[in-house]
Amino acid sequence: MKIKSVLAKPFAGYIYKSIQKNKLTALADQDQILKQLLKTGKDTEYGKELGLAKVNGYDEYKQAVPIRDYEQIRPWIDKIIEGKHNVLWKGMPMYFAKTSGTTSGVKYIPITKESVGNHFGTARNAALCYASETGNTRFFDGKLIFLSGSPELERVGNIPTGRLSGISNHLIPKYLRTNQLPSYETNCIEDWETKLGKIVDETINQNMTLISGIPPWMQMYFDELIRRTGKKVGDIFPNFDVMIQGGVNFEPYKAKLFESIGRKVDTIEVFPASEGFFAFQDSQEAEGLLLNTNDGIFYEFVPAAEIHNENPTRLSLRDVKVGENYALIINSNAGLWSYNLGDTVKFVSTNPYRLVVTGRIKHYISAFGEHVIGEEVEQSLMKAATEENIHITEFTVAPMIQQGEGKSYHEWFIEFEHQPQNLEQFAARLNNNLRDKNIYYDDLIVGNILQPLKITPVKKNGFIDYMKSIGKLGGQNKVPRLSNDRKIADELMKWVEN
Repeated sequence: MKIKSVLAKPFAGYIYKSIQKNKLTALADQDQILKQLLKTGKDTEYGKELGLAKVNGYDEYKQAVPIRDYEQIRPWIDKIIEGKHNVLWKGMPMYFAKTSGTTSGVKYIPITKESVGNHFGTARNAALCYASETGNTRFFDGKLIFLSGSPELERVGNIPTGRLSGISNHLIPKYLRTNQLPSYETNCIEDWETKLGKIVDETINQNMTLISGIPPWMQMYFDELIRRTGKKVGDIFPNFDVMIQGGVNFEPYKAKLFESIGRKVDTIEVFPASEGFFAFQDSQEAEGLLLNTNDGIFYEFVPAAEIHNENPTRLSLRDVKVGENYALIINSNAGLWSYNLGDTVKFVSTNPYRLVVTGRIKHYISAFGEHVIGEEVEQSLMKAATEENIHITEFTVAPMIQQGEGKSYHEWFIEFEHQPQNLEQFAARLNNNLRDKNIYYDDLIVGNILQPLKITPVKKNGFIDYMKSIGKLGGQNKVPRLSNDRKIADELMKWVEN
């Protein structure tokens, strides 16, 4: 056992105990965080406009502060870019995390000196919780790979700006730098395929013990390792035993990732975003991710079905219920106030507060009133795949609206590792699973308003080629599970099986 793994044990124990303590004080901590946010926020331009100085407690807060998304706070972001201080938070942000997906094309999310610790500290806590619970600290002695965006930062309004994963690269402490791969130079490569090749060059002969990233991009890394060596990843890296993953639901990728490794490894799921690090898997035994309740973020929850209402129900943590689907709203020491993150979550426990991420507000199909969400399609597909013992590489779903006589249907674009022997039988099984998950979809099928779903197989690497064609291959980019239109579907037609 080497020095890092020896030193990690007492530190992991200390962090683990503090997290257990935080579980007991979650509601009190949330109340205190709201008070602290209001104390600072009342002196900002945004806070003065909303009258935060007069607000006392959450009931008054939700009357004073409207829920807003990025487009609605963009005028204040623009003021920060122009050089104005004390706009959303005191002073100026340390960084802007640059991300995409809005009407304006690019979002600049502030990270302040108060909020920056949330991003790295929570990632560290996830690894240390695992180490304390399992007793496994061996991975600290080997090489750790973080598949991330470029750490090169540009200046926007004189504020260092880049992808969150690139910014995070600058926050890794010195004691881990000697373990970290790939190199800074390789991480700076923008073209994903070139970068992937270099990552394999740098890691293939190393003692890799921990690998971290978004599942589809980890799979691409594994595929290239296997192509080069003809060996399973677990044989190339015999000491590899921890995988940290997040960004998308792990279940659709799990079987193929483990098959590529050749054995099971422990996994740690995390829920980070440019806006904050919200939850992490604190136990290998318990379902769900532990909500990060004591780190500068005050949470609100809106029933997902109400998020587009003019005056939706707004709940603090003390009022959430297990099994309900909520839109996640955050208030943070980065200067985000009742900010609609766009993610939906469902609590699996309230003692402690553990949740699962169920999808994105904008990723749904309701072209016919069915309101099918990401969690439902993922679970339906995984059940069918498990029942027929097949592996799914990637998929997305879109409505096919028929004009005239024919009935409309959901079209599933699926890239199989190996196609089912009977595609029609698999489609029928999948359709029945979705009917079991969503009563509105079932009603539309029973009422002959929709015909059963159809599967359009996508060629091998078709989704990779699609992402490459739109300039979104690699990094933190993900294929949307659902669309309420056919923009993605129509583009994918170039890569379907004949």
